[in-house]
Amino acid sequence: MSAELAKLVEAELSAPPPWQAAAMGAEMARRFESALAVLFYGSVLRTGDLDGVMDFYVLTQRPRAGWRGLAGRLLWPDVSYHEFEAGGRVHRAKVAAMTLAQFERAVTGEGLDTTIWTRFVQPSALVWSADEATAQAVRKAVAAAAVTAARFAAVLGPSEGEAEDYWTALFRQTYAAEFRVEPRGREAQILSVNPGRYETMLPAAWRAGRIGFEASSDGRLRPQLSQGERARVRRAWSLRRLLGKPLNIARLAKAAFTFEGAARYAAWKIERHTGLPVPLTPWREQHVILAAPGMAWRLWKARRARR
Repeated sequence: MSAELAKLVEAELSAPPPWQAAAMGAEMARRFESALAVLFYGSVLRTGDLDGVMDFYVLTQRPRAGWRGLAGRLLWPDVSYHEFEAGGRVHRAKVAAMTLAQFERAVTGEGLDTTIWTRFVQPSALVWSADEATAQAVRKAVAAAAVTAARFAAVLGPSEGEAEDYWTALFRQTYAAEFRVEPRGREAQILSVNPGRYETMLPAAWRAGRIGFEASSDGRLRPQLSQGERARVRRAWSLRRLLGKPLNIARLAKAAFTFEGAARYAAWKIERHTGLPVPLTPWREQHVILAAPGMAWRLWKARRARR
């Protein structure tokens, strides 16, 4: 990791987040066994809209015990929904959990997954860590995510263009590969929050990854990859594009059985978007899939009654 990229990553990860996010992060470290670090990322970090659901990654020392831990070894991360009261109001969080070792491997891009390095080339904050050695490991991993993303961007983007052109191409391609339902122009929303950050990050990541490039005085960039390197990265991307959707469908199937707090999360989402409250019972919380048809029927009748 170059000193330039290390400085950028450290400054970003150490920037103070909203106090609510810091409090939630500390609480997640308490709730998760063998927690080593908690990263805050996503739309709430970008916009500051605390009415939404905060997104966290909890990095642990070891997988969970039991069958859920086995599932997490095969198809990480484990996803759960949490509520936390602070400052007289309830805050909500969707939490993805995986081991630090899994995270460190994922950011290199050597596996088929695209989700980790794509998300952590975007802004994040390290809101809790067990010690300085762990914090340093996380900073190194986030920098590696930036290098991986920048390498793919150099091939998926134009032969010459501005930094925004490369990031736009990367995010569009990864959204399509990941089977994510994103509104058109989502990548523009992400980049518009802090365009200067992405302009600085791309050349820094290219230099850290030893990817040569030319930069003109008007801000246009031209990556200098050999034909062999470009062909290698294109082959790697073709494989990830081919297998990305099946991989994420498998994760969705796993989440249908392992997403803790799914009923409360669904109830909150439904009420937020429709205004219709969804009463929860212990049975519905424990049997989310079996309860779904009945909940859908009740919502349909309630919406008809309101017309």
